[in-house]
Amino acid sequence: MLNREEIHIRDPFILTCPEEECYYMYGTTALHNDTVSARNTFSVYKTKDLEHFSDPKVILDGGEIGFWADKDFWAPEVHGYKGKYYLFGSCKKDGRCRATQIFVCDLPDGKFLPISDKPITPADWECLDGTFYVEDNVPYMVFCHEWVQVGDGEIWAVKLADDLSRPVEEPFLLFRASDNPYVSPYNGEEGKYVTDGPFLYREDGKLKMIWSSFNDGRYIVLEAESDSIRGKWKHYDSRYNFDAGHTMLFKRLDGTRMISLHSPNLPGHERPLFLKY
Repeated sequence: MLNREEIHIRDPFILTCPEEECYYMYGTTALHNDTVSARNTFSVYKTKDLEHFSDPKVILDGGEIGFWADKDFWAPEVHGYKGKYYLFGSCKKDGRCRATQIFVCDLPDGKFLPISDKPITPADWECLDGTFYVEDNVPYMVFCHEWVQVGDGEIWAVKLADDLSRPVEEPFLLFRASDNPYVSPYNGEEGKYVTDGPFLYREDGKLKMIWSSFNDGRYIVLEAESDSIRGKWKHYDSRYNFDAGHTMLFKRLDGTRMISLHSPNLPGHERPLFLKY
């Protein structure tokens, strides 16, 4: 077994499995030493208590399946939907834009396969961090259009087919990073603002989002709120004053709502952290 502090991971995502009385943890794990570059696999850890974890199990190997991307398998999320498990993962190949693709499996720790032959994100956009959200029984993917291409990073949404295999409408913009007044330019570069890791949930009749960016060099968790996915967004500051981010929410087996994030945001030192939220 591995202790939580021993696991080098970015973007930790927790899937609670009440029927097995356990949790599955996914994330960016195939990292190259002290960098954010990664190889072409996704893995999962299993835990009963969020402190002691099994050894990682590879659930997708891009080389084994002849997948188009060959590096930077980042930020996998696994969502249960209509009796199957869907993995939303970002990936990259030289000469092609970074993209989010959806994979499917019957089990949360089985072998995942692409649900379609191409990504969900637009082919000529540099994108990452796709997440899943259902509103009024309509499935959407929410994702980041990267600052490396547009300068002021953006968060977009796209309506999906009911089987999640393809987009069925053009993407629509939710907001830009600079819409939040607490965001600072990345590395002090004028006009460069980061959007990372959106995650959506409903609370008190509102649609809420947590996402990550930078403030004076510190990775932070920001909040946004709207009436609906196509509504106008209000922006709020971080609840935390330490270097951490790329978050999601989950419920412990006892019903306590938790936030999952990696901390610190220092290549080579990232560890999973779980706090009440």
